[in-house]
Amino acid sequence: MSEPAAAAPEPPSVPPRRRGRTALLIVGAAVLGVVAGTCVGYQVQAGREPTPLPPLSQPVLPRATGPAPEPLSAAQDRKVRTEGDLRKLLLKKPAGAKKLDWPTEAGGWLDISAYAGTFTEPSRKFSSLVSDEFRRAAVVGWKTGSSYSVEIRLVQFRHEETLAAVDSVNNHKDWAEKDDHVESRHIPGTGEGMAYAHPRPETRPGYEPLYRAQAHALRGDIAMEIWISGDRPIGMETVMDLAERQMERL
Repeated sequence: MSEPAAAAPEPPSVPPRRRGRTALLIVGAAVLGVVAGTCVGYQVQAGREPTPLPPLSQPVLPRATGPAPEPLSAAQDRKVRTEGDLRKLLLKKPAGAKKLDWPTEAGGWLDISAYAGTFTEPSRKFSSLVSDEFRRAAVVGWKTGSSYSVEIRLVQFRHEETLAAVDSVNNHKDWAEKDDHVESRHIPGTGEGMAYAHPRPETRPGYEPLYRAQAHALRGDIAMEIWISGDRPIGMETVMDLAERQMERL
């Protein structure tokens, strides 16, 4: 009986291959290379001379030669005019007109109390004028026959914290425009200056009917006010003429 064939020998076991070692070595070398390059860069930079910064001051420019320009005259510089006597900028009383007594009691000036007294709530207006940096007010007034009386005010504010002259003009314009029947017209050369004529009289018990017209405009820190009243209707031409001539003086 034949013997069984010998079994084939088993192949020797091969240990599993460890992956990633070579990749880790390459990454580590790269990191070391970057660090070494950075160190070399710092050493090279430290050995160089520092780059000078640009100067902070600008080069001195030569001064212009020749005579200095003449300062503007009062006729050319409105600021010069409005810093002087405001009463000189008011329209003059027309020939034959009667001068009103009360606007000139203080020599043509209205102090803060007198100006606040021209409003319906003087105490409240006084506090408002203090906050609005009221500076001074010049006034002139006259009466033309028995037709109507005119009062012109130049009210100046300091304009340090607020543009109160602008607010003053706008407030007067708002009140004038509350009259649904008012006639209004823009005053040329004044930005948003307006003139108003009220065709219907103001009536109060115990008083004669009163017709009114007014104009309000701005020039810098000065608010111009024109108030006209009389027992007859006042035409737009009358208030416009006064407003245009007064603004030409500012």
